[in-house]
Amino acid sequence: TRVFLSMDLENWVWGLGFGGSGLGNSLFPQPLASDLPPLISSVMPICNLSGLRGLLKPGECLLGLDPGSKVIGVAVSDPGCRVASPLTGIKKTNFNVDAAQLAQIVKERRVGGLVIGLPRNMDGSEGPAAQSARTFAANLLRPGVLPVPDMPAVFWDERLSTAAVTRFMIEDDMSRRRRAAVVDKAAAAYILQGALDALAAMESARDRE
Repeated sequence: TRVFLSMDLENWVWGLGFGGSGLGNSLFPQPLASDLPPLISSVMPICNLSGLRGLLKPGECLLGLDPGSKVIGVAVSDPGCRVASPLTGIKKTNFNVDAAQLAQIVKERRVGGLVIGLPRNMDGSEGPAAQSARTFAANLLRPGVLPVPDMPAVFWDERLSTAAVTRFMIEDDMSRRRRAAVVDKAAAAYILQGALDALAAMESARDRE
């Protein structure tokens, strides 16, 4: 059941029904890899979701990215890393221009970590789209590109995220033009919220131990 608190997009996305029961969470659960150290790459600062919270400074947020072929969807969390809000869609031109816009967002929003959508195939394998996302992440996390040195990041399975968001929009009778304007940032929020929900579940499980 979806509850819509207001007509603005942020509340609309929050009303999609994440809470651990969203499409990306229930069908495609993420491996926790809790037996691995928080940082698992000596080249790129890619980490496990379970270790991400400990790498954030007080007051820092997480940025969710949906790196599509034409638009980079962007969403941001609250400082408590509980709620994802759609932020913007960056039309891709060239990497340096796109990265400069993301760097400005990182600076303005006090971003301390990234959640990057990884579009795996339905069987869990990785095709050209996933490899493109990994290349995007590798370039973005190079030293000097973002204002935060060694920005930690996690990949999050985004299978069907855009399709799910689009379906919800159609069900709510949103016009085609309006859908096109917001679908990328809404998909980024869907991805980020899935990671936040999983992070909260892990923390809750640790508290019960």
